[in-house]
Amino acid sequence: MSYKWPDKDKDEIVDYNIDWSRFLGDDTIVSVTWFIDAADGTKTEVSNAQTVNGLQKVQQTNTSTVATIRLSLGTNNIRYKITCQITTTEGLQYERAVFIRIREK
Repeated sequence: MSYKWPDKDKDEIVDYNIDWSRFLGDDTIVSVTWFIDAADGTKTEVSNAQTVNGLQKVQQTNTSTVATIRLSLGTNNIRYKITCQITTTEGLQYERAVFIRIREK
């Protein structure tokens, strides 16, 4: 299943998040990995300050239930697929894909 975040201007630096609390119950997040699909559709793991297909991951943070990614740059009129993968204290792994479009405001 995939979700959609609000459009982003290429000049903005914005935080986007996924709240995992309804999936976790009493479990909690221990690690988060973010991916941005490359232009050819390849799911690419991104580190801080890395740019994939024109979209830059600035940094990430998380609480025990919410994963947040800070994004910068992007190419106007491109729809990006961003995937968040979490691992929990019970050893479970969850993954959700989110779409974001870059639009000049």
